[in-house]
Amino acid sequence: MYDLLVVGAGPYGLSIASHAADAGLDVRIFGRPMASWRDHMPRGMFLKSEPWASNLSDPRRRYGLAEYCTRNGMRARHGEPISVETFASYGLWFAQHAVPDVDERMVASVSACPGGFEAVTEDGQTVRGRTVALAVGVIPFVEIPSALHGLGTEHVSHSSHHRDLDRFRGKDVTVIGGGQAALETAALLAEQGTRVRVLARSRRLSWNSVPPAWQRPWRESARAPHSGLGCGWRNWFYAEVPGGFRRLPEATRARISASALGPAGAWWVRERVESRVEVLLGHEVATASVAGGRVRLETVGNASGGPDFETDHVIAATGFRATSARLGLLAPDVRRGLAVNAAQEPYASVEFESSYPGLFLAGLVTASSFGPAMRFVHGASFTAGRLVRGVRRSLRRTPVGPAVPAPVGEFGRRTPLDAVKR
Repeated sequence: MYDLLVVGAGPYGLSIASHAADAGLDVRIFGRPMASWRDHMPRGMFLKSEPWASNLSDPRRRYGLAEYCTRNGMRARHGEPISVETFASYGLWFAQHAVPDVDERMVASVSACPGGFEAVTEDGQTVRGRTVALAVGVIPFVEIPSALHGLGTEHVSHSSHHRDLDRFRGKDVTVIGGGQAALETAALLAEQGTRVRVLARSRRLSWNSVPPAWQRPWRESARAPHSGLGCGWRNWFYAEVPGGFRRLPEATRARISASALGPAGAWWVRERVESRVEVLLGHEVATASVAGGRVRLETVGNASGGPDFETDHVIAATGFRATSARLGLLAPDVRRGLAVNAAQEPYASVEFESSYPGLFLAGLVTASSFGPAMRFVHGASFTAGRLVRGVRRSLRRTPVGPAVPAPVGEFGRRTPLDAVKR
């Protein structure tokens, strides 16, 4: 039985495995390395985060993005976006040098067993571990507007469903959303000859500005410090003090997690959108239907009805919602053992342990506990170190058994066990 099974081999899973191996744990990691970047992002996309804020985490800090770029004759400079292809290649290099051998099979299910957990791989093999870290990324949590649920996959998809956009050449496509995924997807579509429009609920698009120089007068740095999530003290707190964020009241954390850093396009995609893409603001889809092989969209504005039109395909760049119900690989009894907040997002302790003893969480699913940094690669370093510390503490406890129901707190919701213990 392994000390730790890591489910997922993206930036968080690879970082956790690296820290676990360095700590002397017997660790096994599953998943296709960097799958989201290799399989779910079209060619030509760039990371919105600064290169220096896009490092995977190894305890000795030997395998950062800048080191990879230097070794391969590339640049990783402040203010110069890194392509998705470069970042994915960096992640594979990190996996080769900083992580025990990755088992590229997917895990189909995780259930409890005497002394720990049992993971079943896609080909039916059973592997056991005393603890499990779920680092499943964002793909299980895709969010598509309810008005589009009746359409088939040939007519509607999520922005994360596309490795390339070639199938839409010469077509008419409507992209829903006003964030980076929507705007960059629309730009790529327009540049390949697709007729494309962006449909967004907001009355105006927001654009991030060009980041200030890395070296600045100290007064400017003091007024708006650089951080892994952008300039300013608020962003600095979110990026650099996730442990402090977790101490905020639950209602405050929920509000910030849902609204901070949302939706905006990167400065380097703005001209590409404004010069080529039709933008319809202040509207959302009310109903959608298929007629004659095309999608008929009826929209509604903020105060009145909106235009109706037909399109060949709808791409929903509408983000992700990390609820416990979407952790479908967890056995029902384990999933029921997760204490959740009002938005049905699972709690994580100060060391990223869920309310089910021995089950640890990482990445987007912990944003409601640790803040917006968990939505970005930048959060992997804080997560990996603290989570592995929690795993070591868990291994010193009595071996994991059946789930212990979390105590019921106010409002009839389950209270996270760590809040009761600490």
